[in-house]
Amino acid sequence: MQFELIAQARTLQGTGASRRLRRAGTVPGIVYGGEAAPVSIETSHNELLLKLKKEAFHSSVIDLVLDGKKEQVLLRDYQMHAYRPLVLHIDFQRVDATHELHVKVPFHFINEEIAPGVKLNGGLVNHVMTEIDVQCLAADLPGFIEVDLSALKIGDSIHLSQLKLPKGVKIVHHTADDSVVVGVVGKGGSTEAAEGEAAAAE
Repeated sequence: MQFELIAQARTLQGTGASRRLRRAGTVPGIVYGGEAAPVSIETSHNELLLKLKKEAFHSSVIDLVLDGKKEQVLLRDYQMHAYRPLVLHIDFQRVDATHELHVKVPFHFINEEIAPGVKLNGGLVNHVMTEIDVQCLAADLPGFIEVDLSALKIGDSIHLSQLKLPKGVKIVHHTADDSVVVGVVGKGGSTEAAEGEAAAAE
């Protein structure tokens, strides 16, 4: 999915200027990275809020049209009001098509309802991880990584090494462990306990 966001360069700085921008329905932000200097920007609050509600916006390369000139960026951070649906600030990082990105990408779990451990044995799906750090070129960046649960029985789990990654995408490992992504557990039990029971039964 491709996203486009219209923005303008922001000349006024400081807390007071940012407050005035928010009252006018715009959000202050910054674009940084690459060889160009950081640029303070402002963009439409309502348009930005709608895009932030879309999961893919958080892990996609975005076409930022800044004063009529298009550049590719990634969403790196944003601040929300403590209890109101109000975006206070937004940070974007420029993307270089020739350099690999380091981005968090969400998992999409499919076929949970037909997993034998769930459908036949009344087990529960235990989502251990919901996203993963990946490294890839901008052109290869996926909106999500699909995890198929259709073969899982109670006690079964899927590890990072078992994921089917899109072409050009690598997982950034923070530990040496082959971490569990998701598993099916018996009601009231953990994946590890279920695995122990299965081993004992054998």
